[in-house]
Amino acid sequence: MRAIFIVLLSIFIIMETFSQNITTDRQPVAAGKFYPGDKDTLEMTLSQLFGDCKKSPANLNVRAIISPHAGYQYSGKVAASAFSAIPKDAVFKNIFIIGSSHVMYFNGASVYNCGDYITPLGKVPVNKEIANKLINDNKVFKFPISAHIQEHSIENQLPFIQYYFKVIPTIVPVIIGTDDENTVKKVAEALRPWFTPENLFVISSDFSHYPSYKDANENDKLTALSIISGDPKTFLKTLSDNSAKQIPGLVTSMCGWTSGLTLLYLAEGDHNLEIKLIDYANSGDSKVGGKAEVVGYNALVMIDKKINGKHTGGSESSFTITAEEKKQLFAIAKGSIQSMLDHKGKFVIDENSIPENLKKPMGAFVTLKINGALRGCIGRFISSEPLFRVVQESAISSAFEDPRFSPITKNEYKNTDIEITVIGPLKRIKNINEIVLGKHGIYIKKDNRSGTMLPQVATENGWTVEEFLGFTSRDKAGLGWDGWKDAELSIYEGVVLEENK
Repeated sequence: MRAIFIVLLSIFIIMETFSQNITTDRQPVAAGKFYPGDKDTLEMTLSQLFGDCKKSPANLNVRAIISPHAGYQYSGKVAASAFSAIPKDAVFKNIFIIGSSHVMYFNGASVYNCGDYITPLGKVPVNKEIANKLINDNKVFKFPISAHIQEHSIENQLPFIQYYFKVIPTIVPVIIGTDDENTVKKVAEALRPWFTPENLFVISSDFSHYPSYKDANENDKLTALSIISGDPKTFLKTLSDNSAKQIPGLVTSMCGWTSGLTLLYLAEGDHNLEIKLIDYANSGDSKVGGKAEVVGYNALVMIDKKINGKHTGGSESSFTITAEEKKQLFAIAKGSIQSMLDHKGKFVIDENSIPENLKKPMGAFVTLKINGALRGCIGRFISSEPLFRVVQESAISSAFEDPRFSPITKNEYKNTDIEITVIGPLKRIKNINEIVLGKHGIYIKKDNRSGTMLPQVATENGWTVEEFLGFTSRDKAGLGWDGWKDAELSIYEGVVLEENK
């Protein structure tokens, strides 16, 4: 019997894998249930929803929205408020729509890659190139597209997109099937390369399910405030606190909380991003809804606080490292490597002794050299983790995991010099004359490829600006020597720390 089960399971997996290689458009399942099933009635409904919804200022730089996905008669006006916060003439390269599964559990995320999505308003094209890259490059995305077939959370957002935007971008539909926080963080990290101003992220979620009208209002406000904080830990604590209150009828504070958590992980540490509450209602506010057991709907928008491309707060090099902080970072880097060499495992850090400046989420690289020759260099360009943790993990990776070198030995380590580079904020540039050699690192991005070199690399090699760009473009971004000429260019300052001996 066990052998038969294994054979049947193998056949199912093969069939599922094979089916993902066949072009199959995802047909609507929510039409006629959650929203009108015919084109004319749907367009009329959307026109009324957008006409009646709350309007936001026209000049917002929107990076993401959180929009409800219930029946349009209940949540449609709140969803329209969320989309209305986006300038109507905005043009995005892709719209990533992220929802949490209502129909099945699986330990990761599923992205639809074998066709387009269909609604009564027509076809919405899926960016299959990005979908396939997510699947091929990330184990956390290797889950069947069958998760999409009966799921309504993605589909319910599409008519709003089709009606509202003058130019409809390709979409990347993602369903999250897990409630494991660490797995959600991996989903966010996989999506991070596309979390840029050229793409819009739509988080599909309703909020409280089935408390009374009054309790829903209070509970949904607390949940919204925790999202506005931008802090994943605050958000998770609020969900836990809400549950601990044992509010009568409350099943969940946010059915798509894993999708909301994904957005918070993506935005964590970026102080130019701000989340605002646009509108709120619950099903009890609808003409057809009662007030005994309701579902809540928040419309939230994440905006980039920039005016004419310039950050409104802070400066390009608005951070400094004190002598004592520098000493602590080197102690962490050296202690972490030494602990691994002595087979003691991971170096234990007393977090209470770490100053707040080193707990800020920042990128950093740790470079190892022996007699001036490179022996390892690994780090994170952008990170949601605190700086001291990034330094610890980068030091270990540089010593033992840099693919260009074998793991460092005890004898080698005796003669090793350590350099720590703390990465400052990015600044987009249009003219390469803005690059100051020795001061600026460069970051080159084009489509899904990107690469960076640290500020000190150019001066150490005696490069010109164009050589700095050429080597970074060819060797780091994989774009060829001249690839930088039609790519996005950004600069950043790095605080280079060298140990005093």
